[in-house]
Amino acid sequence: MKNVMPDIDEVTGTGNEQGDDLVEQVNLTVDKGQAPLRIDKFIHNFMGNNVSRTKIQNAADAGSIRVNGKPVKSNYKIRPSDEILLIIPRHAENYDLTPENIPIDVVYEDDTVIIVNKSPEIVVHPGLGNPRGTLINAVLWHFQQLPKGSDESRPGLVHRLDKGTSGLIILAKTEFAHTHLAKQFFDRTIQRKYIALVWGEVKEDAGTITGNIGRDSRERMQMEVYPEGDKGKHAVTHYKVLERLHYVTLVECKLETGRTHQIRVHMKYIGHTLFNDERYGGDKILKGTIYTKYRQFVDNCFKIMPRQALHAATLGFVHPTTGKNMFFEAPLPDNFTMLLDKWRKYWANVNEDNLEEQD
Repeated sequence: MKNVMPDIDEVTGTGNEQGDDLVEQVNLTVDKGQAPLRIDKFIHNFMGNNVSRTKIQNAADAGSIRVNGKPVKSNYKIRPSDEILLIIPRHAENYDLTPENIPIDVVYEDDTVIIVNKSPEIVVHPGLGNPRGTLINAVLWHFQQLPKGSDESRPGLVHRLDKGTSGLIILAKTEFAHTHLAKQFFDRTIQRKYIALVWGEVKEDAGTITGNIGRDSRERMQMEVYPEGDKGKHAVTHYKVLERLHYVTLVECKLETGRTHQIRVHMKYIGHTLFNDERYGGDKILKGTIYTKYRQFVDNCFKIMPRQALHAATLGFVHPTTGKNMFFEAPLPDNFTMLLDKWRKYWANVNEDNLEEQD
């Protein structure tokens, strides 16, 4: 029996992506006339130069090749009508991989992963408008300063944080770790919690926001929620109130999925835009009084924290090589803490009986 190339039900670069669309899902259906063949060779024959044999082997070792819903090793012999799912990290293209001496706050590092507490001023990776000066360039410089033998490391992204968002981000240092972490994002087992200050008084103590997120048809630099239909990608955000400050609310957000601008877009969708989020209109007074004193107070708050009030506070995952559960926390940046203290003091010094709220 001769080898037959597969019939393709779906090959997609989107799929059920996590980690801000840095995970690629490939679905294949084996033809009914297919002769037995090792699955690593079968996938490589199909995908050609798009994926290396090493990457396929790493995917198998990480449990990222599934046949009929079950993980298989690279020596598995495919059978007619097998349903194959391959989960691999998407490598961003056209990076300028020039190391740059940019200070970074390394929270944890070993031979496999590196965790950085990202400052809000830095962009994660090179791209349009940000060809250099990114976290990737900084991490590459950091790798050069490590003891000899570690200089072959290359940062592998499995998720992103927006510019203006501070907090924890994990990067893989090896191909296997990259694939293993990509699978964890795909399986939604990565634990991530964010702290956000939003406009308005969030009525419910906790809730879940569900709504597809896609590119805004009118403003290409923004995302939009599409609550019905097939447009956009499935997105779920869980939130709970941490502190109520009358015209603003401090919330904790837990991501079930990882879409671009997910928290920013979902919170705006329920009427609570992030404080000072310029892209989504949070840099204007959206709740409060008409008094000049209040407008000046808010303007001072904007100056204290000239970015969206969003911080990636926790990160939990299974270590790719040891199998141990890892968990990290990053405290709020100083300007975020100052912002909260300013709101608390404001209300402590105001006679609430004389407040006039905007309708």
